[in-house]
Amino acid sequence: MKKLSRVALTAMAAATLALAAGTASAQFQNRNFRVSNGVSKDHPMANGLAAMGACTLEKSGGKMKIQAFWDGSLGSDLTSTQSVRTGSIDMVLTSTAPVVSIVPALGVFDLPFLFNTAAEADQLLDGKVGDWFSAKLPAVGLVNLAWWENGFRHTTNSKRPITKFEDFDGVKMRVMQNNVYLDTFKTLGSNAVPMAFTEVYSALETRTVDGQENPFTNIENMKFYEVQKYLTLSKHAYSPTLVLFSKKVWDGLSEQEHAALKECAVVGRAEQRKANRAMEAKSVDNLRSKGMAVNEISPAETARIREKTKVIYERHAKAIGEEPIALVTDELKRIRGQ
Repeated sequence: MKKLSRVALTAMAAATLALAAGTASAQFQNRNFRVSNGVSKDHPMANGLAAMGACTLEKSGGKMKIQAFWDGSLGSDLTSTQSVRTGSIDMVLTSTAPVVSIVPALGVFDLPFLFNTAAEADQLLDGKVGDWFSAKLPAVGLVNLAWWENGFRHTTNSKRPITKFEDFDGVKMRVMQNNVYLDTFKTLGSNAVPMAFTEVYSALETRTVDGQENPFTNIENMKFYEVQKYLTLSKHAYSPTLVLFSKKVWDGLSEQEHAALKECAVVGRAEQRKANRAMEAKSVDNLRSKGMAVNEISPAETARIREKTKVIYERHAKAIGEEPIALVTDELKRIRGQ
């Protein structure tokens, strides 16, 4: 057999590379994924989606695009999640709380005072426990690409500073449409009112409700300081965010598209958490400068409030499930070295 010339070998190598590039390109189709979100485009969720979108564009050779819709323009978190299940919307960024009606086990993340720090939440959600919850979602038509965050939640109201358990009494408090949150604030003595996030500002402005509870970034981003006087750093719950993709749409994608979306959702996670925590660090001062009276609850009183809300774990154990509660609490003990 004759030896091939250097020119021939070079030509063959070029042809092989071209074929490989063509094959790789064929693994990605032109796609435009619509993403629903209840917050505004100034929220750290936008940082996460921007990073995720840049990543998918790069990995797909410009073929996979992510189109964000803000301020609940495609519907509330629950409505959008249902649309994602049917495939009429491709993706939704949502707290776990609205999804509890679909996957009851997610209710474990609504239990009061579950996490002490964001680092604990990261370690648990990005590990085997987070994977366990994600594995439950395809059965209901959803694929979780990664865990992002809304962060620790705090209370605001227009009546008085909340410095002790009794100060919650009689405050009409908007909460998410979620049984654990409703029970938590009823146990605290508040009149808990379930309401979609997009309706909260108007309800506060008209005094339909006295207060609400949300992470700092939502309080600042949604300008609740315009219609609320008192901010209490209650840190009563940590709110994870699911990056949910429609399984109906997912099943029509290639393995390479799957891999790119998952990898890029993790890229977005890093950016979103970074931006969210940076904003949280500034938000208290910003909210104070905008006229809000900010107070903390003493450690002793926080311990007292925790003790009074322990009953909520027992009351909701059956609805949430013994397994997910044990899974989370045992892992948190391990993380804390207990």
